[in-house]
Amino acid sequence: MRLNHKSTHDIILDRDGVINLDSDQYVKNAEQWIPITGSIDAIVKLHQAGYRVFVATNQSGIGRGLFTLDDLQAMHSKMMALVAQAGGKITDIAFCPHSPEDDCACRKPKPGLLTDLAQRNNIALPSAIVIGDSLRDLQAAVAVNAQAMLVLTGKGQTTKHQNPTLSHPTFETLNDAVTFILS
Repeated sequence: MRLNHKSTHDIILDRDGVINLDSDQYVKNAEQWIPITGSIDAIVKLHQAGYRVFVATNQSGIGRGLFTLDDLQAMHSKMMALVAQAGGKITDIAFCPHSPEDDCACRKPKPGLLTDLAQRNNIALPSAIVIGDSLRDLQAAVAVNAQAMLVLTGKGQTTKHQNPTLSHPTFETLNDAVTFILS
């Protein structure tokens, strides 16, 4: 797959497992929200190179009653503050609060989060790059004709192992993906 990254200026990141450490028990509050080494710097590099950075994240822990919207807001405030303190910016965040059983239109692999971000921020999805660690991130990107990249942090190693025929560009970390995008 040839990556046409020179024409895009919009990057959409999954959150858990891409920006911050993921947990099978869910990241439930700001104290548990811990950035993956290099991820904040990667976002800063994108911003400083003229890219708009967005986050699209499934947060079924809300629908499952494991944490509240206020908890999620606190996590996102921490993320935004860390990025801002380092000299970067996340333009917008879209999240799905539903559990899988809700069968909503926004939960990845459905493209609702991406189309919502696109409508709110005038993103041309076919020229955007979506970076995730799970098959559903990649499937949502493909559904809107965006360029998908896999990182091997979070669930990435498992995703790659369970889907050996994936042809998406794959990187060890978000920082490695960003280094490629900016090269």
